[in-house]
Amino acid sequence: MNILAIESSCDETAAAVVWDGRTVLSNCIASQIEMHTIYGGVVPEIASRKHVEAVTGLADQAVDQAGLTKRDLDAVAVTYGPGLIGAVLVGVNFAKGAAMALDLPLIPVHHVRGHIAANYITHPDLKPPFVCLCVSGGTTLVVDVRSYTEMEVLGGTRDDAAGGGFDKVARGLGIGYPMDRLADGGDDSRYELPRAHVSGHELDMSFSGLKTASLNLIHNAEQKGETLDLRDFAASFGRAVSESLVPRVMAAARAKGYGQVAVAGGVAANRRIRADREGMKEACSKAGIDFYYPSPIYCTDNAAMIGCQGFYEYQAGHTAGMELNAYANRDISLG
Repeated sequence: MNILAIESSCDETAAAVVWDGRTVLSNCIASQIEMHTIYGGVVPEIASRKHVEAVTGLADQAVDQAGLTKRDLDAVAVTYGPGLIGAVLVGVNFAKGAAMALDLPLIPVHHVRGHIAANYITHPDLKPPFVCLCVSGGTTLVVDVRSYTEMEVLGGTRDDAAGGGFDKVARGLGIGYPMDRLADGGDDSRYELPRAHVSGHELDMSFSGLKTASLNLIHNAEQKGETLDLRDFAASFGRAVSESLVPRVMAAARAKGYGQVAVAGGVAANRRIRADREGMKEACSKAGIDFYYPSPIYCTDNAAMIGCQGFYEYQAGHTAGMELNAYANRDISLG
C-alpha cells in the first residue's frame, strides 16, 4: 500500500511516500529554520504562508522520488494535530484536496503518534506493546503503546516541555546550535540546577523551574560581569533534564513489564538522554530491557513517520471524510 503523507505542524513542510508502513520510498523536507532564527522562534503566520508555497511542489517531488505516479497511490495521510493551527490547516486542506482529486482514502494522523512510529522505520523488529518517551519542542509524554493504535498517556509535563526548555536556555546562552553538542566534554556537576517532583503523580514532570533557574543563572552572571563556562553549563542542564526523564520512563517500564522502551521526537536525538552512560540506554541495559530510538533523520518532524503511522491507522479503519479539521491540541489516546 503506497501512502502519500503530508506533515506541516510547525516550521517544516514535509511530504513522503511510504509503502506498507515500514518502507520509505521518499522523504522530502523543506525547512524554514533559517527564516525563523532571526525572530528567535517560529512565527506562526510566516510558517503557514511558507507551507502554502511549498506543499504542492513537495508532494509532487515525493511522488517522483518514489518512482511512482499519482495513479500508483493508495491513500493520503496527514498530520491533523497537534501543532500550530494555521500550519496544520495548510497540510490538512492540501491532503483533503489531494484525496478528493485522486479518489483516495484520507487518513488523519496524530503528530505524536507519528513520532512514535518513526521507531518502526528504523527498527523493523519493533512491535507493540512498549513504553515510549515522547520529547519534542512542545511535548513531553510517557506513553503506554499498547498496540499500533491504542495508546495512553502515563505521565507528562505539567508546564514547559523539555525540548522547549533546551531551546529557550540555548537562546539565553546566545548559542545557535543544539546544546548537547556544546555539552561534549563538559562537567555536568559544575552548576547545581533543580529537579522537580510532582507529589502524588510520580510519572509527571515539570521543567518551568529548571528553565527559570537556568535563565536566572545566565542573567545574574551577565549582570555581575562573570563568565559562565558554556560547556559545563550545557552539560549540567542536560544532566538535569535527563535525570528528570529517565527514572520516570524506567518506572513506567517496570510497572508495565513490557521489556521494551523507545524514545521519539526531536529531543530523542539528544545524546545525553540516549547515552550509554547515565542515560536511557544504560538504564535499559541494566534492567534487561530492549531500547529503541529512531535514526536522527526521523527524530525531527518529517512525513515518513506520518505515512508509517497512517498505514496502521488505515488498517484499524481510521479514515476521515472532507469534514476533517485541524487541532492545535489533541489527546494521543483519541488518535
